[in-house]
Order: sequence, then C-alpha cells, then structure tokens
Amino acid sequence: MPRVFVQGSPVDSYPRPAPEAGRGRVRRVTEVGEEVLHRPSRDVTEFGPDLAALIDDMFLTMYVADGAGLAANQVGVDLRLFVYDCPDDDGIRHVGHIVNPVLDPLDPAGRRLLDEGEGCLSVPGAVMDVPRPDRAVVRGLDKDGNALVIEGTGYFARCLAHETDHVNGQVYLDRLSKRDRKEALRQVADRRDEVFARRAAKTAALGG
Repeated sequence: MPRVFVQGSPVDSYPRPAPEAGRGRVRRVTEVGEEVLHRPSRDVTEFGPDLAALIDDMFLTMYVADGAGLAANQVGVDLRLFVYDCPDDDGIRHVGHIVNPVLDPLDPAGRRLLDEGEGCLSVPGAVMDVPRPDRAVVRGLDKDGNALVIEGTGYFARCLAHETDHVNGQVYLDRLSKRDRKEALRQVADRRDEVFARRAAKTAALGG
C-alpha cells in the first residue's frame, strides 16, 4: 500500500513540507467572528498564476500554523479552495489542494459517525469533540481546472469535511451545542496568545 497520496494519486514519496510551501509567503490567519469565515465563498472562475501563488501561500501558512488543512477564507480570500497535508487513521499521508470542492452526500445507512477531537486554525487553541462520518468523498478541480475526486477515511475524512464546511461559510463551532461552543471560546481565550506566539516564532525562523 502506498504511504503517500498526492492529489488523490499514489506516489513513492513526497517532500515534507510540500514543495509548494517553498514558493509561498506566510499570510495572516483569519479568526472566528470575521465575516469572510461566516458566508459561503465564491466559486473560482479564473485559473492561472495568481491561483497557483495563492495555493503556495496557503501551504506555507498551514505549516507555520501547524495545521492539517487550510481554506482560502482562512487567509481572508473569498474563494472556494482548500489545501491539505493530513494523515488518515492508517498513517497514510494525503497532500494536495482542491478548487470548488463539493462533499458527496453519504447514505446514512452506510456511514459511521466518529465523535472525536477537532480543532481549527481560525479557532486558535480550542479542541472539541465533533461527530463526523468516517468516510468522505470531495469532488472539484485542480489549479489547472482538471476534474478531481479526493476520498478519505478516518482523520483525513474529518479534514475533508471540515475544510469543505469552511468554503460553505461554516466553522466547526456551528456544529456544537451552545454549551460546548461556550467552552471552545473559553479555551481560545486561555490559549490564543500562546498559539500566536508559536506561529510568530515559526514565521520569524523563516525570515519573515
């Protein structure tokens, strides 16, 4: 079984971090409460160097923030796009990006919900249990406009669903009870400064 999948296809190996990050620059990560996170993002209609550069920036920003995925609206860009570098529950690494993603609906009879811890770079420092299906299929395009289908199980399925929520204008707090949402925001208040100091140190180590 291959240990790495890039854009949904198996490869023998892939650099860590992904080479896209070497071309990128760090962008500010938006935080819960900012309008761009709470409305559906616009479809990408233009494919070219600007989109490729945005993907590069998103990869580097994701790594600096210690994330497994990052949507464009998390760097303030109102476009349906996300990047990821995420393992599944079998330790297989999945790396790539997807433009205009749509999550396939799953038959309730054939799906299993996993109620496990979930965090978000735009909800810094908080981790809460969120029920998600153990399998996800996302359809969209790559940066050149070619059709793409990405499938994931376990933790990677959670990542795919989480990032697709983002482009639809949802954060995981929207899936919590009022009580759990309040607890998540308390965690943010306690840990935000520590998280941002860690990100700042990583950015400085890159030379900007």
